[in-house]
Amino acid sequence: MIWCFVHEIVPLHSIMYKPIFNKRQVLVFRQFGNKGYSLFSCLGREVVCSVLSVATLTYASAESVSTDPVVTDSTATTTAREMMLEEVSVTGSRAPLTKSQAARMVTVLDRQAIAQAPVQSINDLLKYAIGVDVRQRGPIGAQTDISIRGGTSEQIILLLNGINICDPQTGHNAMDLPVDLNDIVRIEVLEGPAGRIYGTSSLVGAINVVTRERGRRNEEGGRRNDHSLQMHAEGGSYGYANAGGKFSHSSFLLPRSSIVNSLSANYSRCDGWSRAKEGGLNTDFKGGKAFYQGQYEGKNLQLHWHAGMTDKGWGSSTFWASPKWQADNQYEHTTKIYTALQGETKWGQLHIAPSIYWNQNRDRYEGYRGQPERMAFNYNRTNVCGFSLSGFFDWSQESGDRSQEKGDRSQETGVRSQESGDRSLETGVRMRTAFGAEVRNEDLVSGNLGEPLEKPIHICGTDRDYTLGLNRTNISAYVEQNLLLKDLTVSAGFVATRNTWSDMNLRVYPGVDVSYRPHPNWTLHASYNTSLRMPSFTEMYYKVQGYSADPHLKPEEMRAVEVGLHVQCSIFNVQCTLWHHHGTNMIDWIMDTKHGEEAVWQSVNHTTINSYGLEAGFNVQCSLFNFQCHYGYINQDKKQEEGIVSQYALEYLRHKLVASARVPMTRHLTLGLDFRWQDRVGSYTDFDGKACDYEPYVLVDAHLTWQQPKWKVYVESNNLFDTRYRDYGLVEQPGRWIIAGFGLRI
Repeated sequence: MIWCFVHEIVPLHSIMYKPIFNKRQVLVFRQFGNKGYSLFSCLGREVVCSVLSVATLTYASAESVSTDPVVTDSTATTTAREMMLEEVSVTGSRAPLTKSQAARMVTVLDRQAIAQAPVQSINDLLKYAIGVDVRQRGPIGAQTDISIRGGTSEQIILLLNGINICDPQTGHNAMDLPVDLNDIVRIEVLEGPAGRIYGTSSLVGAINVVTRERGRRNEEGGRRNDHSLQMHAEGGSYGYANAGGKFSHSSFLLPRSSIVNSLSANYSRCDGWSRAKEGGLNTDFKGGKAFYQGQYEGKNLQLHWHAGMTDKGWGSSTFWASPKWQADNQYEHTTKIYTALQGETKWGQLHIAPSIYWNQNRDRYEGYRGQPERMAFNYNRTNVCGFSLSGFFDWSQESGDRSQEKGDRSQETGVRSQESGDRSLETGVRMRTAFGAEVRNEDLVSGNLGEPLEKPIHICGTDRDYTLGLNRTNISAYVEQNLLLKDLTVSAGFVATRNTWSDMNLRVYPGVDVSYRPHPNWTLHASYNTSLRMPSFTEMYYKVQGYSADPHLKPEEMRAVEVGLHVQCSIFNVQCTLWHHHGTNMIDWIMDTKHGEEAVWQSVNHTTINSYGLEAGFNVQCSLFNFQCHYGYINQDKKQEEGIVSQYALEYLRHKLVASARVPMTRHLTLGLDFRWQDRVGSYTDFDGKACDYEPYVLVDAHLTWQQPKWKVYVESNNLFDTRYRDYGLVEQPGRWIIAGFGLRI
C-alpha cells in the first residue's frame, strides 16, 4: 500500500509573477501512469496517490455513462500538457458527479475484479454481488434470471453503456449480451428503485455494463496511433469450449481529438450435464457473439456508438415444465441485435447528451425439441427503438469572474464538469440541474403473444406467419436538482411518465438522495425513491400447456427507503445498509397445487408486498492477501397460502453470504477462493404435483492464475466440492466443473 501527499508545490514561473494564496485543486490518483513525467505533470497541485482495493466487489460512487479520467493542465510550460488518470467516477444520479460528491452508493465490479473471479460470463460474476440474486437454469450464462433485493428478473433494468436494452417480451433472456468479459471496463449495480435515474422498468434496481475505453496518449502529451490484439481460449468439463478475441485501434486526428474503434467476437459450446428420458442432450448449448464499438473525442464534442449481435441456442430440459406438461427436452434459440449512437457536447456551462438506439430480439421456443408436429414452435420478434435528450448545467454562489475564469480554463484543457465540480467545493455552494426526456417504442409480433394483427407477417425461414402482436410507447421526462456542499450532497427530482398501453394517465415518481461526509473516511447516506414497471408481453399473453396469462395486469409500483454507512481507510473498509421496499400490484406466476394434474401457472397481481433487508460487509487488503465478506438478509410480510406455489415474487434469498480471498503464492502465481451460502424462501412442484421446499446450499470456487505482462494461464474449479442442489424448479444444477484456459495480449 502506497500513500503519497504533495502539498502546495509552486511552479517557478508562478513565484516570479504572482504569489499563490488559494488552496490548490486536489487530484486523486487511482493508479500510476507508469510514465516518467506522471507525477511531475501535477506540479502546482495537491496530489493524493493511492492504491485501490482489488477485492472482487468494491463499493464506490460510479457514473452511469462512461469512465471519465481526470485531465489536468500544467502551467509550468507554455504548451498545456494533458495527463489522463484512469479514475472510475460513477454516480447514482442523472447529473454526473464525482466520487466525493455522490449521494447514492453503487456497487462496482471493475476490470481487475472481473479478471480475478472464477467466472466465464457476466451472469456468473454477478453472483458475488450481495444484493443480486442469480438463478441459473443453465451454466455459463446459458439461461439466467437476475433480480435485485428480492425482486424478479422483470423488475430490473439492464443497460449497455447507459442504453436500456431490456426486452419487453420477457426478462428471462435479458442476459444474452453481445459483449465478452474482455470487453467490459466495469459493471455498475444500483440497488433499489431508480425511476428518476434510469426511467421506468428499474423497479428494484439497475445493472449497467460499461465497455467504453479511452484512447492512449504518448509521452509528449498528445494522442498517438495505437492498436492492440487480445485472444483467449478455454475448455473443460462436459465438452465445454470457448474462444474469442478483440482488436482495438486508436488514431490521432487533430489536436485534442481522436477516434477509437474496437471489434470483438466469441464462440462457446457445451454438451451439457444431463440427458432427456429419450436419450438426447437436454442441457447443451452453443452460440456466438460479436461487438463493435467506436468513439470520437474532440475539444467540445464526444460521440460514442456500438453495434452488437448474439446468436445462441440451448437445451431447456425441464425449464418450463409443470405437472400437467412434463416435457424434459425443451429447446430455445435467440438472436439479438443491439445498436446505439450517443453524443455529448458542451456550450459554456450547458452540457447536452442526445442518444438514439434500436434493438431487435428474435426468439424460437420448442416445447419438444425438433418436433413441431408434436407442439408448434413459438416465434416472437420485438423491435425496440428510442430517442433521449438529456442535459445539465451548473450555477453557484461564486463570483461571476471566478466562474468565467474556471469555464475558460476548462475549455482550454478539455477538463470535464467533474473536475470543475471538485473545485467548486473549495469556493462555495454549487447547484447542478439535470433535465431530459425519452421516447421509447416497443413493438411485438408473435405466434402466441398479443392481439390479432390486421395483416399477418411472414416468419423468415419458415412456412408460418406472425398473427399476433402489440405496440406501446412510453414517454418520460425528468428534472433533478443537486446541491453540492463540502460535506453534504442532496440530489432530488422526479420522473413523469405515460404509456400508451391501456391508456395509462401521466404518473409522477419522485426521489431524493442525501449523502453526508462528517469525516473524509466516513459517509452516511439516506434515500427515498419510487418507480414503475409495465407488465411484459409474456406476463400478459403467454398461454400454452400449463400456463395462463392475464392481459389486464396492472403496472407495478414501488416505494423504497434506504439508510447506510460506509467507512473506508487505507487497508480496510466497511459498509452497512438497511432498506425497506413497499410494492403494490406486484406481478407473479402462481399455481394452486390442490388442482393436481389440472393445476396451471397463472399471472396475477399481488396487492401489496413489504420487504425488509440488511446488507453488511467488509474488505481487507494488504500486501499478503485480499479478503472480503458480505452478508445479505431479506424478509417479506406476505406469506404463501397453503397449496399455492409462487414462481417469482414470493421466492427470494432469505440469507446470502459471500466471501472471497486472493492470496499471492509467488510473484506471478495467485490463488483465488470464493465461498457462497444461500438459503432461499419458496418451493417448486415436482411432476407428481407435490410442493418441495428449496434447500440451502454452499458452493466453493477456486481459481489459480499464472500472470505475465502479455499473457496468462489459469485453471479453475466451480462447485469444488461437487454439491448437488436446485435453485430453480426441477432443474438440478451441475456438479464440479473444471476449466483451464489462457489469455494473450499483443
